Amino acid sequence: MNLNGKTIRSPKALVAVLGISMLFVGICGISYEYTFSRLASDILGNSVKQWAIIIGLMMLFMGIGADLQKYFPDKYNVDNFVFFEIILGLLGGLGPSITLYAFGNMHDHFILIHYFFICSIGLLIGLEIPLLTRVNEMAVPSLKRNLGLILKMDYIGSFIGALVWVFILPRFFNVLEISFFLGIVNVVVALFAWVWFSPWMQYPRIIPAFAVASLVILTVGLFNGKTITITAEQKLYRDPIVYTRTTMYQRIVITKNYSGDLYFYINGHLQFSSLDEYIYHEFLVHPAMAAVPKKQNILVLGGGDGLAVREILKYKEVHSVTLVDIDPEVTRLAATNADLVKMNGGSLTGPKVKIHSPEGIEPGEKVSLTQFGQGHFKRFRSDDSVEIHLYHIDAFKFVESISGIFDVIVIDFPDANHVELAKLYSLEFYTMLKHKLAFDGLIIQQSSNPALAKEVFLVVGRSMEAAGFRTLPLHQTVPSFGDWGWWIAGHEERYGPETLKRLVTDSPGLPDDVQYITRNLILASQQFGKNGLTTDNTDLNTLLNKRIFYYYEQALEKMRQ
Repeated sequence: MNLNGKTIRSPKALVAVLGISMLFVGICGISYEYTFSRLASDILGNSVKQWAIIIGLMMLFMGIGADLQKYFPDKYNVDNFVFFEIILGLLGGLGPSITLYAFGNMHDHFILIHYFFICSIGLLIGLEIPLLTRVNEMAVPSLKRNLGLILKMDYIGSFIGALVWVFILPRFFNVLEISFFLGIVNVVVALFAWVWFSPWMQYPRIIPAFAVASLVILTVGLFNGKTITITAEQKLYRDPIVYTRTTMYQRIVITKNYSGDLYFYINGHLQFSSLDEYIYHEFLVHPAMAAVPKKQNILVLGGGDGLAVREILKYKEVHSVTLVDIDPEVTRLAATNADLVKMNGGSLTGPKVKIHSPEGIEPGEKVSLTQFGQGHFKRFRSDDSVEIHLYHIDAFKFVESISGIFDVIVIDFPDANHVELAKLYSLEFYTMLKHKLAFDGLIIQQSSNPALAKEVFLVVGRSMEAAGFRTLPLHQTVPSFGDWGWWIAGHEERYGPETLKRLVTDSPGLPDDVQYITRNLILASQQFGKNGLTTDNTDLNTLLNKRIFYYYEQALEKMRQ
């Protein structure tokens, strides 16, 4: 048996080499698809749309590549495979960095650059499989055995790549570093193939120099990945970036200007600013907390920054706060970052912070917290009777599984700017919450901008009412966000049409040390402009239709016009 006119003495070795190469080709191919999809989701939002389009487009060009290979002469099969593998490593490794840079510096051309890399990588992946199949034909002439071997290893590699990309790589690298690492793997595969196949290649001397140069470029990129990320990402933010981290759940960025003002972003969306977060968090907590007759057991969903907990701890009656945030990194920052600890008053640093796992719920990574209060917040913990129970778990799963009744439920989720978040504003979710709320208790839910995203705001209220709640809308100007809205909800069996409004308006005195909110402001926040609460829409947000995400996308389109 021969390859390009030269004898192959060990067909079994050839099959083994090609199988290993195909395995790693599969690992890298699926990982590139995931990496570009994740990057697009972080930049553009709408993760389902981005993942579907990018993976679909890559597969289209894989098909084009698979067809194009028929025009390549057989004698260059090995040279072409090794060469294309190196090019794939370079494009896949450098592509995300160039794409992110283009978004910040050449915004008008970002889409062209972004899809150039996606289409090119798909094309090269499409070339790999048939080229390897044609080489393997020398050792395995049977078509069914040949295809079975190559496709089997590709599919196994894709499965392994999915697991590695989801569970392993994010623990060590950010998105840009992952791409450099994958590029290195591709080039190493090319070098591995060159070592074994060089006697049968037409141009064996060119490949190693090209591969080594590519390997150097990608390795430098990997070891400078964090610097490259910050440099490219800095163009997206006005103030200097002081912290970045890509977790399993989201991209966290903290910026701080020269005046000391801090801004906290998740997936590019501002979550709060040190300039005015107290306005938002006082309205998130106090209208409900001050109104309920009993305020011993409090549930906070979201709010891992500890800022809502800071406000809750201003009530001496509180015995227990249960805080649920899916991302351990957020609560770790809230307990260890000096700026955040100063802002949240050390609300997550007391010895009473506990990690629990009741009824099958598994908490996330345990966060080690030590006690050090800040300023006047020390006296709120002098009693040391408040326990904070911290869970790192999806809030939907938590509410679905946990037992217990809460006097107040504070919901501080991000806006439904990703389709995955829509379930946390759904009829089904509110129906479950109804069974966790005390008869006299109240829920308060942050609900986006009622002026710019009116339909988003209103569908939250309709969905709460459909779940059996009486509702009361509030809004207040928060300078960093503009007009912002909340819904207060209580059991419709307990509160009549005017009872809830009267209870919130005539609630007992607020804590003395609030910075902004007053009883008059709570009353004023119930007033909306003409047609501010009217709409022709009657639909609800459910697990299946995700209408809140649809309305959010509509609002974004209007703002872009």
